[in-house]
Amino acid sequence: MPNLGPTELIIIGLILVLLFGAKKLPEAARGLGRSLRIFKSETAKLRDDDEADNATTTVVQAHAQPAAPAPQPIPAATSTPASALSVEEQARQLEEQAARLRAQAGAPKTQ
Repeated sequence: MPNLGPTELIIIGLILVLLFGAKKLPEAARGLGRSLRIFKSETAKLRDDDEADNATTTVVQAHAQPAAPAPQPIPAATSTPASALSVEEQARQLEEQAARLRAQAGAPKTQ
């Protein structure tokens, strides 16, 4: 694919403004940014979990102790299969789930 110069980028921008309107573009960009941010944080958490599991497995094998129980999976918000949901619905569900997790993490622990 050839490199895009400033002229081509300006033309693409004008076409986007004509197609979607000036009011909807910032909303769409904001939604896309939020979705990417959530996706990046979730993939980073998965990598951290994998690294922690690998370290735990190595230690457990070295000491010949039984492995710790696997963490409980987080229940799905709906019973609808993920493949049937649109990207926007999946992003909204991820945002809701992140908000619930933040609320749980921020709540004071009572004993």
